[in-house]
Amino acid sequence: MLQIYTGNGKGKTTASLGLAIRAVGAGKRVGIIYFDKGGETHYSERAVLRERFAGEITIVPTGLDRIDPVTNEFRFGVTEADRQEAHRGLQMAREWIASQQFDLIILDEINSTVALGMLTIEEVLAVVRARPSELELVLTGRDAPEAFTELADLFTEMTLVKHYFYDSVPARAGFDY
Repeated sequence: MLQIYTGNGKGKTTASLGLAIRAVGAGKRVGIIYFDKGGETHYSERAVLRERFAGEITIVPTGLDRIDPVTNEFRFGVTEADRQEAHRGLQMAREWIASQQFDLIILDEINSTVALGMLTIEEVLAVVRARPSELELVLTGRDAPEAFTELADLFTEMTLVKHYFYDSVPARAGFDY
């Protein structure tokens, strides 16, 4: 099946990680490629995945760190290096799909990577269409293109109703990253 988690609400990556843990519990092999989520200090789940799920969940972060280590400010915009990292992640996805080593592959933030112009819809669709029928594939991130949603077997849109960020609460380790 092809599953998509999109929308402006919180929980897209969280939902896909819950699915990954459920799959491991059922003896499935899981691979996660993080698009546009480079760096190591802003993603608390990676430590758990590496330490407690080693050999069961394989993770590959791609992208540059968008959080400045000194000012802690987020970098907007897309550079050529961002595009190169996105293509590195997509090539890894191609290789993983061709190898058939996983039962579940999660392409985290690939929707927003396309929306930001780092990858094209066509490039990603070629990878999605190459998956064998027994592979569960999950695409996460805001702004899922309609071409992706048309192929989806499951489409979930997280809707923002209220978020403490808008009350000036900064992102919190363990809860937001």
